[in-house]
Amino acid sequence: MQGNQRTEVDTVVVGGGQAGLAMGYYLASQHRNFVILDENPRAGAAWRERWDSLRLFTPAKYDGLPGMPFPGDHLAFPTKDQLADFLEDYSRRFELPLVLGARVDEVRQDDDGFVVASGERRWHARNVVVATGGHQLPKRPDFAKFLDPGIVQMHSNDYRNAQQLQPGPVLVVGLGNSGAEIALETSRTHPTAVSGKPSGELPVRHGRAGARFFLPVIRFLGLYVLTLNTPIGRRAAPGFKAMAAPLIRTRSQELRAAGVQMVSRVAGIDAGKPVLEDGTTLDVANVVWCTGYREDFSWIKLQDAGSLDHPRGVVESVPGLYFLGQEFQFAAASATLPGVGRDARYLAGVMASVRPAKQRGSTEVQPQPAEKKSA
Repeated sequence: MQGNQRTEVDTVVVGGGQAGLAMGYYLASQHRNFVILDENPRAGAAWRERWDSLRLFTPAKYDGLPGMPFPGDHLAFPTKDQLADFLEDYSRRFELPLVLGARVDEVRQDDDGFVVASGERRWHARNVVVATGGHQLPKRPDFAKFLDPGIVQMHSNDYRNAQQLQPGPVLVVGLGNSGAEIALETSRTHPTAVSGKPSGELPVRHGRAGARFFLPVIRFLGLYVLTLNTPIGRRAAPGFKAMAAPLIRTRSQELRAAGVQMVSRVAGIDAGKPVLEDGTTLDVANVVWCTGYREDFSWIKLQDAGSLDHPRGVVESVPGLYFLGQEFQFAAASATLPGVGRDARYLAGVMASVRPAKQRGSTEVQPQPAEKKSA
């Protein structure tokens, strides 16, 4: 395809993870002409690139996507590679039009829709669904650049296993779930300290018993109680988006039992070494920044100064532009596997109400008009 040529489609989905594939399922059910663009070389690659020992917090019975349950033991917690394989199988089973190796450089408006650019390739579409999720650009403090160059430092996004670290103490910065799990792992081979405080901890032990008796309650709350349709959900949404998730599998007690030193927040760097807010300087050989990610939608070029606010995923100021897989998009579970399918179905229903898709006797579940959906 030459740079001055473009492909006409009804909808472009940007992002081929679980959100983009779930969206593809419903677009295919409506027989829309669409593509799913993903920068990775294969489906599920974003999961394959996480650290080696990563497992999901939700059991397999909650990890399926629309039209396809997760295979195997329904109380087991899949590995990140098992989930990646599932996503790959999902895209093949439903023959979703997934274009791999297509990093989107720009989305801009024209007179009758959007132009989506990836290198020399162009797609013209009436609708664009941004399904890139919240894990886009690794975030670390500005003072990280002042660490002694002899200290190995990396973001959790780049951490795979403890073999990447040099001999000597490890400081894990950030006590969210990633920080807790990585600190526990590195403590088996390196003296390890973890900096920060958790936002909370799961009150019961994570595992098969919890998956059977406790996690169903958490799932119900995250899907049906903490939503934008309930007063408690609307009050909780702003704080939920801002705070880190509570520790789920690896808790403070387990870290201490493993010999992990719990230290205060890192406040800066002095003479190339991390300094805590209590003034303590740490002599470490490795630093793993578990400091989260930030969003970057600078590649969405709008013709006006319209806001990208998206109530339930619909950008009202830009007709045809949608978001999927964002934190608390509609419910506390919106950015998770148990919640993304419902949000995808809702957006497909909105599209159908704006511009009904031509039906050809599909046997798949057909989305309902948006105004009829309240859950």
